[in-house]
Amino acid sequence: MKYHNIREGIFISRPNRFIAFVELDGVVEMCHVKNTGRCKELLVPGVRVFVEQSNNTNRKTKYDLVQVCKEDKYVNIDSQMPNYLLREWLEGDNFGRRKYFENISKIQLEKKYGNSRFDLYLEYEDKKAFIEVKGVTLEENGVARFPDAPTERGIKHICELEKSLDDGYEAWIIFVIQMDGIREFRPNWKTHEAFGDALVHAKQSGVHVLALECSVSKGEIYIKNEVELNLTKETEEC
Repeated sequence: MKYHNIREGIFISRPNRFIAFVELDGVVEMCHVKNTGRCKELLVPGVRVFVEQSNNTNRKTKYDLVQVCKEDKYVNIDSQMPNYLLREWLEGDNFGRRKYFENISKIQLEKKYGNSRFDLYLEYEDKKAFIEVKGVTLEENGVARFPDAPTERGIKHICELEKSLDDGYEAWIIFVIQMDGIREFRPNWKTHEAFGDALVHAKQSGVHVLALECSVSKGEIYIKNEVELNLTKETEEC
C-alpha cells in the first residue's frame, strides 16, 4: 500500500485526539490524526513525521498525519490501514497467507454478529470465519504490545468472537504491527491486564491469534511476515 502526495514535517503538538500541528517547510499546518489512540511515545515535539495531502478541498484540515519516525524506524499510525493491509494480504499469493487460509471464496469488510461488527468476514475451504483486526503502534525494545490504552471495546470483541465458535464459525484476532524490526508480540499487561487475560482465555477456547509484522518506509507499508506470540502473563516488575 502506497500513500500519495507525501510530505515530511516536524511534529509540534497534539491538542486533542483528532488534530496535530506540524511544521511543513517553515509553515505550521493543522493536520488530521488518523489514530485516536494515545501514541504518547511516538508523538513527541520535534520528531519527524509524514503527512498525506487530502484530495478533499472542502476539509478543514488539508493533511492527514500517517507516519512517525521513532529513532531509525518508520511507524505507521493510520488506524484505518490494518484492515486494508490484511485484505491485501489475504488476496495475495504469499506463503504466510497460504499457511492459514487456502481457497478463499469470499472476503467481506465489516460484518455484524451479535452485538459486534467484526472487521472482516471470510469464507475459505469449508469454513466461515470472523476476523477482528488490531493495529499495533506500541513497541518496547523490539517487542510489540497492544493496547496502548485500556480498551473495554477490545474485550467485548474478544468475548463475541468466543461466542461465534459455538455457532460453528472460525474466529481470529490478528494483530497488524505497523512497523518492522519486531521480534515478538505480547499483550500490554501493565496498561490493561484484563485485555491480556481475555486474549489468553480466547486462545485457549479456540480463537486463533496471529501477529503480523509490516515493512514500513516513507509513504509505503505492507505486511511482511508473522512474528512470535508470547502470551505469558508478566508480573508488575516486568
